[in-house]
Amino acid sequence: MYETLTFTGGVHKSEEFKELIEDLGGFILQESIQQMELVLSIAVPLEDVDRIKDKSAELLAKISVAPMAGSEIAIISPTLARHHLPHAACDISEYLREFGAKDNMIGLARGDGKGTSGITEEEKSLIEEHDLAIFVLGSFENCIKEKAFLYDDIDIPVIVTGAPDIPIEELPGADAYVGDLGRIPRRLRRGPDVRALDKLVETCEKILNDKKREMTLDPPLVPSIVVKNAIENQVMEIKDVFSPAPVTSQLDGVRVKLNYDDYADVIGNVVIDDKKLSELAEIKKSFMYDYILVKINSESSLVENSN
Repeated sequence: MYETLTFTGGVHKSEEFKELIEDLGGFILQESIQQMELVLSIAVPLEDVDRIKDKSAELLAKISVAPMAGSEIAIISPTLARHHLPHAACDISEYLREFGAKDNMIGLARGDGKGTSGITEEEKSLIEEHDLAIFVLGSFENCIKEKAFLYDDIDIPVIVTGAPDIPIEELPGADAYVGDLGRIPRRLRRGPDVRALDKLVETCEKILNDKKREMTLDPPLVPSIVVKNAIENQVMEIKDVFSPAPVTSQLDGVRVKLNYDDYADVIGNVVIDDKKLSELAEIKKSFMYDYILVKINSESSLVENSN
């Protein structure tokens, strides 16, 4: 098992830290440099976390547990149109990234208006490619309740945000509701706003941790971060992808930002523990830009295939 962590420190001597991660059999999930500050999302074996913390202290860096690292979150707004997009959606996206999340913003084609809003099967399928969905709704209780049909049959955990306090029992299909995040014509920088964002982070982490514990009952045949590392080392075309996180980790797979028609066979032939990836996972076309979606088979699939 691996622990996901966030390292925040100076660029100076950062190579020593990266070498330690490699020596321990860990992985760098994401790396970003802001001026002279380096932020790393990493995964290391549970038994080696203390060594990572000791090295971080030596480099005068900050290390923190990042339950959202290694997961992909969908942030859904009714539309991305200027007149309707809540500022909260942008701030939620930015805030979650500070805690190691990889998120994608999705605007529904017919989301605006209580009477005309809708969601297509393709939009649902795109949302369900993620580990967690956050529906960023508005300020009116009646409107939020009537739009429950947007997510009531989504097959992944769903968090709904809005301005009023609404009991979760009144939102069928939602796993959690976080209030005080309605449509506000300004950035979320004030005390109550930050507290609401912190509540959302706490809720996301709890749901993802619950999902991880559930997955331990029937774990993937190989950890997703191992698949990510194998693809990055064996598929040279990955180095030519300019999109952020060209191989994005999910709890039960990875998203590869290469065209499915051109590279599906290449990805399927990646070797992990003397087996092709196509023997360990389902490789299919993503609804996002025709990328490649790899969903790792669980251990129970071995029993099912042998029957």
